[in-house]
Amino acid sequence: MIGAGFAGIATAYYLCTEHKRNSVLLIDSRQPMSFTSAQSGDNYRNWFPHPTMVSFIDYSLDLMERIAEKFPDVMNMTRRGYALATRRTNIDDLIAELQVGYGNATPDVIRIHNRGSLVSYQPQDSPDWRTAPDGVDVLSDQNLIRQTFPSFNSEIANVLHIRRAGDIDGQGMGQYMLQHIRHCGGERLVAHVRGIDQRERFSLEVENADGVERINADVVVNAAGPFAKDIAAMIGVDLPLENVFQQKLAFDDERGVISRTQPFSLDLDEQVLDWTDEDRELLAGDPELTWLVEPIPGGAHCRPDGGKNRTWVKLGWAYNRESSDPQEDLANETRLNPNFPELILRATSRLTPALKSYSESLPRRRTHYGGYYPMTRENWPLIGPLGVAGAYIVGALSGYGCMAACGAGAICANWIVGGDLPDYAGQLSLARNDHKELMDEILNSPSKGIL
Repeated sequence: MIGAGFAGIATAYYLCTEHKRNSVLLIDSRQPMSFTSAQSGDNYRNWFPHPTMVSFIDYSLDLMERIAEKFPDVMNMTRRGYALATRRTNIDDLIAELQVGYGNATPDVIRIHNRGSLVSYQPQDSPDWRTAPDGVDVLSDQNLIRQTFPSFNSEIANVLHIRRAGDIDGQGMGQYMLQHIRHCGGERLVAHVRGIDQRERFSLEVENADGVERINADVVVNAAGPFAKDIAAMIGVDLPLENVFQQKLAFDDERGVISRTQPFSLDLDEQVLDWTDEDRELLAGDPELTWLVEPIPGGAHCRPDGGKNRTWVKLGWAYNRESSDPQEDLANETRLNPNFPELILRATSRLTPALKSYSESLPRRRTHYGGYYPMTRENWPLIGPLGVAGAYIVGALSGYGCMAACGAGAICANWIVGGDLPDYAGQLSLARNDHKELMDEILNSPSKGIL
């Protein structure tokens, strides 16, 4: 297993626990979950613009919930949902997207709440994933929105409340799986993979503090995250994969402007950042910064972090669409924009005006960080055979690696051992590129589900 992030660990976990394979070796030059996985937002949602992706994530969440049921302290799973807010009054296109994603869902799955609605609405007052509703509640009554989400801008006209959504402790989940991998006989090796030879078996050249050595394997799983394309090239495979660097900001909400019961809250609307006239003129005069005074796609989001007994919040905005080569040291990543904290505060304050109180001075306890979204052009994962006998991939998990890890790992493990696969497994593999109709459908979709 090349890569000890969420995806690699989950694949090793299911190979060891479900399929009793005890000769599993996790190889990574870093400690487990210390690169891309360490930058996770630790969120989950079954809201995607295609039924295949919804089914895949639902499957992954089922597996997560099995762990949470037995060991609730492992993941600290909560389920307050995702609140997707817009100032638009006509949201027919958003309702249509929901219906497509949830497979032409019946009215009891997508529930509309307006002044004439008789459908009851249960707000997010309980974080327990066992009792929280499923489906989606669409709030189209501004009085109900003000009552349910009092911190939102009064201009918000509609809120799509995705109910099977919330947050987890991704690191806790990974550590739980690592313990079981070790218990089943699986091992770890801290080393860098330098090359892979193919003869009757795979021969991996790895380098660590002790020098260079060779490791033979019957099966190789590429779980290298942002470096998956490099690993695939070692066996002659050109992966349709790119890396997009995205940033986040977390800080101590010492003024308590974000309620600890607020769900993951996202502003769907495109926006122009609120600059002063002087700042706008200066930015417009710099070719590299002109984009900051132009309309920027929606998606700025905020949520409380760490549970009800902590005071931190997380802010994110995956506005970047330019691919780049991954760097080995995220701390020295040149795309970590020093102006991002100001940008994200301006963006999220549009939905939650109380955040403006931090615009002049952020708390001293804060962290600005970033990580890569390894992704295909359609933003679907790659899980399954790599086109070389004995080689598999589990990757391209974009910004949903934490929530998808269990499902991706279980499906990849079943590919390896010849186990039962869900009927959509082929669509999540490289084989989907041979199906023009499917590719045209998902590439022409108005949304790729990027958050």
